[in-house]
Amino acid sequence: MPKALVIPKNWSASNIPDLTGKKFLITGATSGIGLAAATQLARRNAHVYITARSVEKARDAIKQIGPGLVDYLLMDLTDLESVRKAAARVDREFDVVILNARVMATPFRKTVDGFELQLGTNHLGHFAFAGLIKDQIKDRLVVVSSFAHRMGNFGDNSIPTIKNMMLGIGKYQKWQVYGASKLANLLFVSELERLRIQNNWSFIPIAVHPGYSDTNLQTVASQMRGAATEEKITKWINKLLAQPAAAGALPTLAAAIYPGLYGASFIGPDGFLEIKGAPKVTRARALAYDQVLAKNLWQVSEELTKVSWA
Repeated sequence: MPKALVIPKNWSASNIPDLTGKKFLITGATSGIGLAAATQLARRNAHVYITARSVEKARDAIKQIGPGLVDYLLMDLTDLESVRKAAARVDREFDVVILNARVMATPFRKTVDGFELQLGTNHLGHFAFAGLIKDQIKDRLVVVSSFAHRMGNFGDNSIPTIKNMMLGIGKYQKWQVYGASKLANLLFVSELERLRIQNNWSFIPIAVHPGYSDTNLQTVASQMRGAATEEKITKWINKLLAQPAAAGALPTLAAAIYPGLYGASFIGPDGFLEIKGAPKVTRARALAYDQVLAKNLWQVSEELTKVSWA
């Protein structure tokens, strides 16, 4: 492994330098990993912008972040009209954009635009938003995936199969679809790196996964089904086994600011089974680097969102 790709062992938030003058945009930073990352960046004097689905959520998050220069941008990733409006309001350059927002293992639902909810939120909404603001990204685009990408696939990897999955056509298995959405994040980064080199874009894409972190992500599906007992059990398991959100945010923070990283790097925790620990450069499953699948996914994503990166 090239030396430039090695992050020092036990790298932590205390290693983040002063970020005065730097601008960061983080989607889904009203809770969990995104909120924790925003908090650390703001503490280092960065100007942080968070996205939120409502003014109330944004203001509550800013209170939790505490001291620092923090603004918000309203955006609902399940609605492409909202995504386009948010992108149109991005009127400045950002050193780093972090695509963090996600939903996990939700009951079958569709977005405003008719996409399956998990793929629509975790991949298509972010694909569209980043494509619309790509000229305002200076240094890095960080995409938060998951080790759950290992349980995802796109069947025969063909364009019709990918499109059917995006549109929620066929049997719905919530965990497999979540895995597919996280696999899509990695394929997006892989294909974006090839296009970056081809088009000489200024920023590099980097993928991360946070391991197993204690956030409200795991309880959203229970809340959507009204399963109160399941929600309580999930929270208890999180407290027992998961790392705090602040620790889960470390791969994201390293990807955002650690110098010398290559495009399409993948950063996750260094502990047992990458469940928790300090950031390290890792590898995704082989399917995440399949160029044919990545190109097919890209074509479907442009067609469905009507956002062209060209």
